[in-house]
Amino acid sequence: MRAIQITEFGGPEVLTLTELADPVPLDGQIAIDVSRAGVNFADTHQAENSYLAPQELPLIPGAEVVGRTADGRRVVALLQGGGYAEKAVAWPMLAFDVPDTVSDGDALALVLQGMTAWHLLRTSARMAPGESVVVVAAAGGVGTLAVQLAKAWGAGRVIATASSEEKRALALDLGADAAVDPDGANLKEALEEANGGKKVDIVLEMTGGPVFDASLAALAPFGRLVTYGMAGRVAPSPVDARQLVARSRAVIGFWLAHCMTTPSMMSEPMAELLGMVAAGTLKPVVGAEYAMSDVRRAHEDLRARRTTGKLVLDPSK
Repeated sequence: MRAIQITEFGGPEVLTLTELADPVPLDGQIAIDVSRAGVNFADTHQAENSYLAPQELPLIPGAEVVGRTADGRRVVALLQGGGYAEKAVAWPMLAFDVPDTVSDGDALALVLQGMTAWHLLRTSARMAPGESVVVVAAAGGVGTLAVQLAKAWGAGRVIATASSEEKRALALDLGADAAVDPDGANLKEALEEANGGKKVDIVLEMTGGPVFDASLAALAPFGRLVTYGMAGRVAPSPVDARQLVARSRAVIGFWLAHCMTTPSMMSEPMAELLGMVAAGTLKPVVGAEYAMSDVRRAHEDLRARRTTGKLVLDPSK
């Protein structure tokens, strides 16, 4: 099969198209003929071995695929790696049937980034109707869905951050009430101004560095900052417990991997998300599609913040 393999850690240049033997399913796993594979920002960390889970060489990156099983089922699946390939293997509890009315790109947008957005709001932040929600990187795969879900579930005000006018316009089109530039001189004040001069209740944050620091400073009493990444590759300042006690604030970490051992934490969100797409109340934003042979450009575009929505690889090209 054709696949992207990494034999040394580094940037996009380490992603190499090669021919490899087909993966052999372990007992209980299913094999999938891949029609499309998803690309996530976490994949760029995986390539340089800066991800939460240490990587071992050689490896095939990629955590999600959509395709057909041997018995003809069309499924979207989360993987323990191996997604950038023509064939993949998955555990049945992490493979979900895809209705014919849902496109490959939409299914890929939901299975990792959609479920992350769902859990950020429901499981970690425990958003209540009327609360204000800041979505950092609102034009990305998680962000575009989190904006829509927060509005659908009754957020009082949704504030998006995005790095360009085009991306901020997209966030507003998706339902955000305001959009601000995270690279501005004073992000804390910008978030509060966008919230009518008040501090905010919830921030979904995946950049790290100064954006994390400003987001924490903008939290209202009993506010929750949920951090789920470090896309800026800059660690935030250490959090002193006194900073939290002084305003009854909370900082919560989230990683979808911790949901994967509890079937209901995967199946229930996926069923709801697919139902919302079918009803037209949730519209995944599918961005660029790349040939698998052009995967380096996909990673370069991600790292340079040139992308919006869900990125997809075509393994046949």
